[in-house]
Amino acid sequence: MNENMAKRNECLAKTVIKGLESRNMSGYYAANKEEALKQALQLIPEGSSIAMGGCTSAHEIGLIKALEEGNYHYIDRAKLEPRAGLMAAYDADIFLSSANAITDDGIMVNIDGNSNRVSCIAQGPKKVIFIVGINKVCADLDSAMKRARNVAAPINAQRVKSNTPCSKTGTCMDCKSPDTICCQFLITRYSRHAGRIHVVLVNDALGF
Repeated sequence: MNENMAKRNECLAKTVIKGLESRNMSGYYAANKEEALKQALQLIPEGSSIAMGGCTSAHEIGLIKALEEGNYHYIDRAKLEPRAGLMAAYDADIFLSSANAITDDGIMVNIDGNSNRVSCIAQGPKKVIFIVGINKVCADLDSAMKRARNVAAPINAQRVKSNTPCSKTGTCMDCKSPDTICCQFLITRYSRHAGRIHVVLVNDALGF
């Protein structure tokens, strides 16, 4: 990555982290995927139970591989019935996620179809760790919502092979398709519980 771009991204991350801290959430900056993996593992005590809500970014930094190979209890929802996976996630020590978008003052936006991810972010696991690429930082809530709907949602709809208008056009059509993945919108603007929400900002383009 260009040195000037890296410096810009670090400054932007510091702004986001300041915003997160003002909202009773913790933020960390990682200059690359390797640093992001190290930081994430520092937040996860050995022996912890960990669930995840379809976080591509966690895979991209090597976190899931490290959890599967280490002294952790990683709950693989793909091996469980949907309801059993959701209940296991609620009881987990740690929940892993990313954000569809985050504002530069620390507000996160997430869209969900089955609501397993957003419900665990809102309430359930004792600790929530977000892995967020710098590509997801937006200037304000309006642009964050637009990114979530017009960038993240169409790609995710294509990824899970949903028969939605956005999977064909590449942009949100505000549909009411039976296959829509835009059923629940979660805006995380503050945490009442200090030490629960942690955001690792990575100087890389991660996820969608």
